[in-house]
Amino acid sequence: MAYKRRLYLIYLSIFPLMVCSGIVYSILALYIKDLGASTSQIGLIFTFGSLSGVIAAPIFGKFSDKIGRKPILVTSMAIFFVVFILYSLAKTFLEIFPIQVLEGVGWSALGATTSALIADTVPSGMRGTAMGMYTMIWYLGWVIGPALGGWLAEVLGFKNTFLICSILIIFGFLMALKFIKEPIHNQP
Repeated sequence: MAYKRRLYLIYLSIFPLMVCSGIVYSILALYIKDLGASTSQIGLIFTFGSLSGVIAAPIFGKFSDKIGRKPILVTSMAIFFVVFILYSLAKTFLEIFPIQVLEGVGWSALGATTSALIADTVPSGMRGTAMGMYTMIWYLGWVIGPALGGWLAEVLGFKNTFLICSILIIFGFLMALKFIKEPIHNQP
């Protein structure tokens, strides 16, 4: 069953991003606080990121219907690479606002396309199983990421931890470029 191989390659491609998201979200608020933000400012920063995702998600969903799932998925990974680099370069909490906006855009691109890509890849009777596995990969990254992120931040510091995440994203990005195929029935 060729679809299973394609499905596992999707999971493997997004797994580094899921680990990195677990790493980042376990330390990001602490990092922003270290940059001088108050608790309410931290909440506002995350609100901006979510708001950008609200706006961008339907746009990316529409683009993925027009140009295909893979280009949007790869774009989301590239966005996360840039976001993690920018986090490592931030000097004040005010610089985090636009980075969070960009991250929200990255999440909306990922969310709008990965589920659709998985649904397009498997037979209709297997979609629930495939989505359950996708959710498992997501949570597995969030099992590994927070403990790893706390340890890395304690040993190497916040900025180096973000740089490590950007390097991990490159692996997922390259895997997606090389191995993920657009489902034939969904090619634009």
